[in-house]
Amino acid sequence: MSWDIIVINLPPGIKIPGRDAQELSAILRIAWCSIKFSMGSREEVDSFAMHVRGGNECPNIVAHVLDGLGMRALDTSSESGLFEQDPKLRSKSFERWRSFRSQVQDQLDHNK
Repeated sequence: MSWDIIVINLPPGIKIPGRDAQELSAILRIAWCSIKFSMGSREEVDSFAMHVRGGNECPNIVAHVLDGLGMRALDTSSESGLFEQDPKLRSKSFERWRSFRSQVQDQLDHNK
């Protein structure tokens, strides 16, 4: 189960009513963080998904990738639906996802 970040060239100030994702492609590993990029099969892409697994530094690594690309993203776990620019808010979103993942895993373990 991964924390899913959907990267798309969003204008500042946008509000998102729904969320979406795409297909698989490559894996980026930075010690404590693994990011699988889902980019589809087109030669050029204008959006993609990042499926993130790892420790507490993952939100900052995702922010670094987005900053390097000059892009914004949707975050399926944030209260706004957007990947947060503020480090504390994006960490809260990641923790919210981790809590959800733990609940799902506990339920699966309980049902075995």
